[in-house]
Amino acid sequence: MLGSAPGLSGRWERLEPRPRARMLRQVLHAGLRTSFHALGRFVASHPVFFASAPVLLSILLGASFSRYRVEEDVESLLAPKHSLAKIEGNLVDSLFPVNRSKHALYSDLQTPGRYGRVIVTTRKGSVLDPVHLDTILKLHRRIYQMQVTVPATGFNSFNYSFSYLCLPDDKNVCIIDDIIRAMEEIQLARTSNRSVPVLRYPITQLADGRQAYIGHQLGGVQGWGPSGAVRGPGTGARGEGVRSARALQLTYYLQARGSLMDRVASQWEKAFCAELQHFAALHPKLGLYPSASSSLRTDFQFSSVLARRPLLASLGLCGVLAVLCCSMRDCVRSKPWLGLLALLSITLSGLTAAGILNLTGATYNSTYLGIPFVMLGHGLFGSFEMLSSWRRTREDQHVKERVASVFEDVMLRFSGSTMLHLMTLGLAASPLTNMEAVRLFCRTAALAVTISYVYMLSFYSSCLVFTGYLETGYRHGCFCRRVPKPDRLDSKPAWYRCLMYTRYQDETQTTNTSHAVGHSHAHTPNPSLTHTHTHTHPHTANNPAAHAHAHVANSTHSHPHPLPHPTPTTDPHPQDSHLLLGCVRRCYGDWITNTYVKPFVVLLYLVYISFGLMGFLQVTQGSDPSALVAMDTATVLYTRAQQRYFSSYSPVIGFYIYESAPYWNASVQRDLLEYAKGFQRISWLEAYLNYLSEHNQSTSQPRENFTRTLRHSFLREPQFAHFADDIIFAERGQGEEPDVAASRIFLVAKTTENKREEMSVLLDTLRRLSLTSRVRFLIFNPSFVYLDRYAAAVSSPLRHSLLAVLFLLGLSSLAVVEPLVSVWLGLTLLSVQFGVLGFMTLWGVELDCMSVLCLISALGHSADCSGPLLCGFASGRGESRTRWVRVALERHGVPSLQTLICYSAALVPVGSVRSNLTRTLFRCLTLTAGCSALHTLAFLPTLLTFLPPSKSRGHRPGGEGQRQEVECVEMNDSTRVVDQITTV
Repeated sequence: MLGSAPGLSGRWERLEPRPRARMLRQVLHAGLRTSFHALGRFVASHPVFFASAPVLLSILLGASFSRYRVEEDVESLLAPKHSLAKIEGNLVDSLFPVNRSKHALYSDLQTPGRYGRVIVTTRKGSVLDPVHLDTILKLHRRIYQMQVTVPATGFNSFNYSFSYLCLPDDKNVCIIDDIIRAMEEIQLARTSNRSVPVLRYPITQLADGRQAYIGHQLGGVQGWGPSGAVRGPGTGARGEGVRSARALQLTYYLQARGSLMDRVASQWEKAFCAELQHFAALHPKLGLYPSASSSLRTDFQFSSVLARRPLLASLGLCGVLAVLCCSMRDCVRSKPWLGLLALLSITLSGLTAAGILNLTGATYNSTYLGIPFVMLGHGLFGSFEMLSSWRRTREDQHVKERVASVFEDVMLRFSGSTMLHLMTLGLAASPLTNMEAVRLFCRTAALAVTISYVYMLSFYSSCLVFTGYLETGYRHGCFCRRVPKPDRLDSKPAWYRCLMYTRYQDETQTTNTSHAVGHSHAHTPNPSLTHTHTHTHPHTANNPAAHAHAHVANSTHSHPHPLPHPTPTTDPHPQDSHLLLGCVRRCYGDWITNTYVKPFVVLLYLVYISFGLMGFLQVTQGSDPSALVAMDTATVLYTRAQQRYFSSYSPVIGFYIYESAPYWNASVQRDLLEYAKGFQRISWLEAYLNYLSEHNQSTSQPRENFTRTLRHSFLREPQFAHFADDIIFAERGQGEEPDVAASRIFLVAKTTENKREEMSVLLDTLRRLSLTSRVRFLIFNPSFVYLDRYAAAVSSPLRHSLLAVLFLLGLSSLAVVEPLVSVWLGLTLLSVQFGVLGFMTLWGVELDCMSVLCLISALGHSADCSGPLLCGFASGRGESRTRWVRVALERHGVPSLQTLICYSAALVPVGSVRSNLTRTLFRCLTLTAGCSALHTLAFLPTLLTFLPPSKSRGHRPGGEGQRQEVECVEMNDSTRVVDQITTV
């Protein structure tokens, strides 16, 4: 098939297939094309069945939307499924559950099932000013007294307040934030005209002597320096006095035991957010930013609600352009309805896939918004390729034979691109993928692409059959009315003649005959002809290298010079061609292959690679779930306020010692104190050692003395009683002091603006330290679930899919595809992926699960656009590279261009959706379409004109003897006479 031209380097010569492999490819190609030819005839013989069955199946499965369910657990979608942080979190919950805490809760450390949070900011002044402080305490009392009724109506309704739902302490009083207690002390002091207690930051001391960490409750803090100078926000040493604070965060924890309590807590969260909105309207000087446990899930799924109308607009805009792309000047050969029917076929396949998901109990999430665009790109590619092949078939053939020729020409490439889609999506949907959102998306997209492929073979092909019969009967492509002949059309108005313009077959045959004779040698017709029918290929228009029906006369004319390989025939009526086809044929094909344009295209590709590399080196991971929710929602506003006012310190990190350790040993004490050095910390061990030193006791005591003093003296002091929540004692024998089986301390790190990156580095550092420490410990924070191995979990599906595609191309090159076609297609996919990833980063898109989904789908989309062009170029023999590049652009570049136009137009309405998720989707898919268009229409046509494969292999003058040209004078059938020139 393909080989190397003389003079090419050795690395290309080694890619030349062996004769056996070439023969195997020829046999497989012939068998597959024959099978698709038979399938096309079968579909064309039963068009009613293949048109009605998909519609009925879609309607039946579409009735299953009563089982529509939305995914409730967002953490399972966006966090790595298998990670050490989840295992550590389960161990922490088993040792120190939230319900076990009876004194204090840290909102950044413990996230129970249900909670309500609010960040209060001031437009002017400080939240500690008397006016604002009184208003905030008033808000606290209103939330505390707020009631919800469950069920809303009926005799069994009950009112539930926060005091009933809250987590109680050891005195059966609701656990509230320590900053509330501090503010109540300040308010009481002001009311009693006493001196206001000093509030220190980030660790302050309450009236009962207990030290409390308020770094995550008070934000935008300005402190007093040692000499009374004012320090900047978030600066200062441990426990400095607070001069002013711009923000305050309050958290209200709820119990959710059982279905009834969970239902009540859910209603309380809704009432909580509504109460805060009402309170903010009454007090415009305060800014309130509420958040609840259900806010992330609600705002994440809200993107689907916002995208409903834009998706319908995308479908309508794509439909209009698809109609225009399928239209042409000739009203009979124009097929505008096929554009709408292609979209209908894609819509029906999506409805069928959704019905299957509903019946299998699958759930939906907002990442599924990208699936319609995966189906749209692949389905439009198949439909435009089939329509382009249809227009290259012989019009004198029967509709069944034309459809069979279309199947034979297109379906092998379309099936190959479908296999690439299924390979990339299928491997990303395998258990190898550690990101649940990616796995579910790829599984659903693979199902949708499979159904779309089947519907393209059945529904759309049957629609092509019906429009073919309309064309055979000379009926208008849009109004289905029979077009009158030219002699009757001359008497009509000008607008009617323009609307009904077409060319009848007798005009076409006359022009074809003169066109053929004008390009052949003059022969004297022989009145006595012997018609010998030699059939080598049913359809010559689709394969210029194949021989057509040869009608051999009894006299042949030998030429003294060997004729070149058959070249692609030009359209005898270029004015009847499609507008895009005419532009590519007359203008763009000559321009892009011009010698003076090629250097600029190569320079453009170097610029493309340079900017792609620039972005590739700046790729950042986006592990923040708030980056995937709708804009201007509670989650986004709350996150912005938290990053603005509470970014001085990291979240509270739990340092858990999960095995019994010799705390009384001096070396162990030094190690633990060294680990916590440099952190803001709340440590029972440090407080206990200070307590021993203050009472003139040695910190290195025997185990029994150490534990006895800890239990009976230290933990019974009021200011140290809250440390009882941080220690677990394990009983020993009777009469012996118990051991400290497990304990915890709390660490807080000083952070800068890159808070999540610093937390990731801190996590890795402390984990490495735990591997070499004598004390067995682990660290945990709920945010670690998203940070832990997030980069590997996100990038692995893309890496696996890319390797799978390259493996498939390499394997198929042994038996099905030309080796150099596989090489070129693999390099094109890598180049497109590289460009999309680089430009995506330069456009401000981080590498999160949504962008990775777009990158995975980009593999199939780029293969759809560039694969047919490469196959069309490689299949040609003879002539020059430039000539076959132009032919490939005419045959396969135009359908790719039509697909890219409709696909890009469908993306425009999505870009207007106010959602971070759809913004990422729009940017990534737009870059995918742009990079694919550059490679298909610019880079590949230019590079193929001077890089392998060669077009001269097998064409050696005199090597195959002199070729003979035989003139076929006529072929009679029941309706008309067809004249041909056939090269044998």
